[in-house]
Amino acid sequence: MEFPAKEYGYVALTVVAYCILNIWMGIKVGIARKKYKVPYPTLYALESENKDAKLFNCIQRGHQNSLEMMPVFFVLIVLGGMAHPCICGVLGLFYAVGRYFYFTGYSSGDPAKRLTIGKYAHLALLGLMICTISFGINLLRG
Repeated sequence: MEFPAKEYGYVALTVVAYCILNIWMGIKVGIARKKYKVPYPTLYALESENKDAKLFNCIQRGHQNSLEMMPVFFVLIVLGGMAHPCICGVLGLFYAVGRYFYFTGYSSGDPAKRLTIGKYAHLALLGLMICTISFGINLLRG
């Protein structure tokens, strides 16, 4: 297979879609900061100082967790997509949709709701990991 394969465009577009999702989550955190009066640079509100601390913290944590997982997602989709661009494009989209539901569930103020649908994003990450392992094995085989 010659690289870059035309289909690698699916990987590139999926990465951009995730970036847009992440920007949207950041905007939601900014709106929550104003609504619940949590000034910068405070990362998390204290329940002893803010009656809406739990709700704000759930919104903030949903975004923060997505940021924490972003490097893993990007590495796996970029590398795995070199050998399996179509599969990784679909898995990446599935992951982004799962992260959307993870964030919206978390933002409800009930942390357990982040896993209702959002937990399935981990399956997409596992699939991306398998594609990346396949890519690595194929490189070693020459």
